[in-house]
Amino acid sequence: MDKYIEIIQKSYTGYWNYLKHELITINHWDNYFYGLIFISLAVWLLEIIFPWRKEQSIVRKDFWLDTFYMFFNFFLLNLIVLIALSNTAAQFFNDILSVFGLSISSFQLFDVDALPKVLGLFIFFIVGDFIQWNTHRLLHRVPLLWNFHKVHHSVKEMGFAAHLRYHWMEPVVYKSLLYIPMAIIGGFDAQDVAIIHFFNITIGHLNHANLGWNYGPLKYILNNPKMHIWHHVKDLPKQAKYGINYGITLSIWDYLFKTAHIPYNGRDIELGFEGDEDFPKDFLNQELYPLNKK
Repeated sequence: MDKYIEIIQKSYTGYWNYLKHELITINHWDNYFYGLIFISLAVWLLEIIFPWRKEQSIVRKDFWLDTFYMFFNFFLLNLIVLIALSNTAAQFFNDILSVFGLSISSFQLFDVDALPKVLGLFIFFIVGDFIQWNTHRLLHRVPLLWNFHKVHHSVKEMGFAAHLRYHWMEPVVYKSLLYIPMAIIGGFDAQDVAIIHFFNITIGHLNHANLGWNYGPLKYILNNPKMHIWHHVKDLPKQAKYGINYGITLSIWDYLFKTAHIPYNGRDIELGFEGDEDFPKDFLNQELYPLNKK
């Protein structure tokens, strides 16, 4: 037990030092803090120049709430929960394997260092996105998880910052299901993964932005604003009571597994979920909401 406590303590101090480094040292291209700010401002500028819903305010409904969520979830949540949790879980998993004389490397499908870097990152991206697509489906199908996911679907006007409005429990679920397959692939340094991370953040921001884009023929591969707004529709089609358009970065999984649904231009559809008029409107009560549900 002392070993795990020490891991948690080192995780906190290590991540705190990392945050200070991100805030102070800006001369590295993979700076997550300023990278998020740059991407957010760029997509917000696109919303202002090319608004899809022209009557929607530039500072839309819940803009500041979503902005708070964006920074809380992207940085503080990592400090409070995810870093310590993931490091402890990794050590626990490795300890279990060691009982049987195994290690995570025993399950590696291939040596990622032996592959061309571009190919290795492509595999990392595809596998990760597919697992997250399936996890997203679980968030809609499992009642307990849906109560957490309601926070994200409480958005009533779409804008880039809505991308990172989610309950703190969601990344715990995502990262837990991602750990083993990502560990099996493994072998990437932080700068390599940053390329994929920034790409995913950009696509996620665009998906939630007030933009009427679908990228033409690429819509069958990349998730896009015209597709993702239907994921947030309040009145779901009868044949898809749990949800539609689950894509995170890629849309291809929805087309392959028949969960894609774009019946018409969704610019003015009502967003939310059944009963959202009674859902809390402030950060603290939204975070506590799943705990108050029986």
